[in-house]
Amino acid sequence: MTHRHKLILLPPNRVWRTYPGGRTLDELARVPEPRDSHLAEDWIASTTRAVNRGREDLNEGVSQVRVGSDPQPRDFAQLLASDPEYFLGAEHFRKYGAQPRLLVKFLDSGTRLHFQVHPTREFAQRVLGEPTGKTEAYYVLAVRKVSAAAETSGYIYAGFQRPPSPAELRDYIATQNIAAIESCFDRITVKTGDTFIIPGGTPHALGAGVFMVEIQEPSDLVVRFEFERAGYVLPEPARFMGRDLDFALTIFNFAPLTAAEIAARIRCPPRRLRSLGTASWQDELIGPAQTDCFQVRRTTLGGPVFKDENSAVIAIVTSGAVTAEAGGETHHLRTYDKVFLPAALGPVKFLPAAGHAEILECLPPE
Repeated sequence: MTHRHKLILLPPNRVWRTYPGGRTLDELARVPEPRDSHLAEDWIASTTRAVNRGREDLNEGVSQVRVGSDPQPRDFAQLLASDPEYFLGAEHFRKYGAQPRLLVKFLDSGTRLHFQVHPTREFAQRVLGEPTGKTEAYYVLAVRKVSAAAETSGYIYAGFQRPPSPAELRDYIATQNIAAIESCFDRITVKTGDTFIIPGGTPHALGAGVFMVEIQEPSDLVVRFEFERAGYVLPEPARFMGRDLDFALTIFNFAPLTAAEIAARIRCPPRRLRSLGTASWQDELIGPAQTDCFQVRRTTLGGPVFKDENSAVIAIVTSGAVTAEAGGETHHLRTYDKVFLPAALGPVKFLPAAGHAEILECLPPE
């Protein structure tokens, strides 16, 4: 089979969103005049369709990929289905079928995103009849100014520090009292290399000018309880997943999330997993202590390393440049290039081009 023992290369897969952003993604694509637009995200190794009102006729979100040095694009979902045990592993295929059970994105915010909340997996299965909710994690790549007057530090909101009652929140949402909603949160400053997890049910918003990798359960389920951002007004069916406000309120976790709990439950400091030789090691960023929905690791390369995770891996070069050798082919990967490593690919040799590099590794649930 021509796809075996090959890296799967992942070209850009821009997806329309309700908020503006993506200038950094334009710059990576060498667009002559990079700018923020509604193509604010790049969905990486995705088999998930984006849910965008008015764009239902587009197969938006599912990745087109390249197998090794073959320039012909392939539909990623169809490619996985052609040999799922090779790509995903026999045990994964038995449990989850021919899809990776996670969604990874580049997200580049040109404005603060809508205040929003996602269902937990339990809620999605019990109430919505969906297999997954949308627990998500953030790995911050960079922070930028979106205008001359903008702040230089990035931030997120996560959980209510001063929870309203359900009745109060209902009133805030119905009247779109955004100042009152915002007063329920404290800003959490973010910087390059930070990792956060946002469990389902946690109200949140991402600040402007944050370029990050988002790792999440593979759904587009969301309640947006702020209806307008940067001049775009959400159509009513896109606010509460086609349901009403009272239904939307049942998704929220109203428990207060204190500063100490943010440090313990939302921030995810690295934990050393193993040494990979001289000046090379692998850290766990998201593991069983945070969620059973996906795994995130980071490998620091100070020299040549042979990697074989025995699992499907979405690998993103987050610092430096890397040469990757597999299947008799050599690929030169720049910063923010990304590849999919099939579960049965076998060892891959990674060599940092200038003595140091970092690779973010996103893995499906065990």
